[in-house]
Amino acid sequence: MTHLKELPLQALQFYATAPYPCSYLQDRQARSQVATPSHLVHSDAYSDLVTRGFRRSGMFTYRPYCDGCQACVPLRVPVDAFTPSRTQRRCMAKHGSLRTRVLNLCFVPEHYQLYLRYQNSRHAGGGMDHDSIDQYTQFLLQSRVNSRLVEFHQPAQEGRPEVLKMVSIVDVLNDGLSAVYTFYEPEDKASYGTYSVLWQIEQARSMRLPYVYLGYWIEQSNKMNYKSGFRPHQLLQDGRWLTAT
Repeated sequence: MTHLKELPLQALQFYATAPYPCSYLQDRQARSQVATPSHLVHSDAYSDLVTRGFRRSGMFTYRPYCDGCQACVPLRVPVDAFTPSRTQRRCMAKHGSLRTRVLNLCFVPEHYQLYLRYQNSRHAGGGMDHDSIDQYTQFLLQSRVNSRLVEFHQPAQEGRPEVLKMVSIVDVLNDGLSAVYTFYEPEDKASYGTYSVLWQIEQARSMRLPYVYLGYWIEQSNKMNYKSGFRPHQLLQDGRWLTAT
């Protein structure tokens, strides 16, 4: 009997969704191309799909498939070539004392409350600030691939208990790590999101994995434009990963 992991990528089928409002560019319609059936998207197949510009949301593996728009560009960081900027070095110094713990995907009430605070602060009115536990679980805690949940805690100080500051969901690929989603305490003057990416780059280096995949870079979107600050980086253009100039 053929094992699922031996099935070629050609065993998958792809369909385009109906148009829906774009989450990043106002007054635009988006569509996605979804890989099916989802139960065949195991870790090896998913690794291949990510190198072709796909991403994961829960059990769904997709990539942008918009009519007349190519604003979403897959971006990855070659970890051995990466050099942190001055700002990124300051970020590492500022948040380097955070204690990390890596878990399998699981529901933790404290994580869910942090997620709601983050959504209410950073994405209020987008719908996700009122996600139910079921919606949160389906979005972040369901996976058929090699996924991990990473907690970042501020250590206990002067008799006060440690405090959860950030949670990242990360997929482990054959050639790197894929940043699925990160949410954190919405504090002023903190750079938790940047620190999460820097931490993943160091983790990939320690695991001898060559890349960290940061999803889609959108030049016109302030929410996504920060990704280009990790240099050097590569962009997927016309099916080829090219180092950005």
